[in-house]
Amino acid sequence: MATTKYTDGDISPRTKVYAEAKMLAHAEPVLVLNKLGQTKPVPQNKSQTIKFRRPKPFAPATTPLTEGVRPESQKMAYEDVEVQLKQYGSWVEITDVIQDTHEDQVLSDTTMLSGEQAAETTELLAWGAISGGTNVIFANGTSSNDVNTAVKLEHIRAAVRKLQRNRAKKKTSILDGSIKYGTKPIEAAYIAVCHTDLEADIRSLPGFTPVAEYGSRQPIVPQEFGTIENVRFITSPLFAPEINKGGTPTATKVLSTAGSKADVYKIAVFGQDAYATCPLKGKDAAQILVRNPGKAEKGDELGQTGSVGWKTWWAGKILNDAWLVRVEVAASSL
Repeated sequence: MATTKYTDGDISPRTKVYAEAKMLAHAEPVLVLNKLGQTKPVPQNKSQTIKFRRPKPFAPATTPLTEGVRPESQKMAYEDVEVQLKQYGSWVEITDVIQDTHEDQVLSDTTMLSGEQAAETTELLAWGAISGGTNVIFANGTSSNDVNTAVKLEHIRAAVRKLQRNRAKKKTSILDGSIKYGTKPIEAAYIAVCHTDLEADIRSLPGFTPVAEYGSRQPIVPQEFGTIENVRFITSPLFAPEINKGGTPTATKVLSTAGSKADVYKIAVFGQDAYATCPLKGKDAAQILVRNPGKAEKGDELGQTGSVGWKTWWAGKILNDAWLVRVEVAASSL
């Protein structure tokens, strides 16, 4: 990746801190999945392998105690899921001199766009990680190629039943909204994430409660738009459908890009610790790299160009397929 050969030596540490904070501030509104999974900051040694772990539950203690007899001690046991930590990034070439001040327009605009790009990059990586699980409910039929029906309440209830049967805990915390790494508590609930095209169908389901009627209850992220029973719904335009993958549209019209096959949308319904990500936030997670024009280097001996770029380490994976259900549906045409 080209940005790795540049340093941030062309701007002061103070300006670098400002630029990285600005980048993350613009990334924040885009992020959804990277807030909702189990999170682990980038390790300082940047090992290529990162371990996410969850404790194994204790078996019920159904044997009565015997007076004066000490029972055997239980031992803590953990299940480790390893995933390769990979680096992502991009850069833009500039020809105007970046002044070493946070008021500079080029640096300001570039960090804004870089933040949005970094967030969309990690969101799409996270969506790819969680939307390929093996625990699936189809709106109709037995495969994605059959799907031509919009979501119904029975599909959401079936997903929740699977989660409850598999002892998936409701989500009780998310990654904090500040630019620092940390978590904050939320009201216990299962979470459902999907594309914005499905919002109208979900709003029409029986028992839907919009965010506007929450009262003292607060949405967990800005993209949350409502609740059905014990599931909170969040949408993002990044979670795009699989075009023309479904069945032939019936009399009930559904969205179809080509007109012959329904577009298939995925709704991921999950509980606590269903998946994990390595977020943008935290020490060494994301970095801004700036090189001012006028600096002679090999390949640019006259110093005619400069660059502004970003790079980040990221990893993500489903920790327990039983705690994440994918519902595949079509979207009603309006």
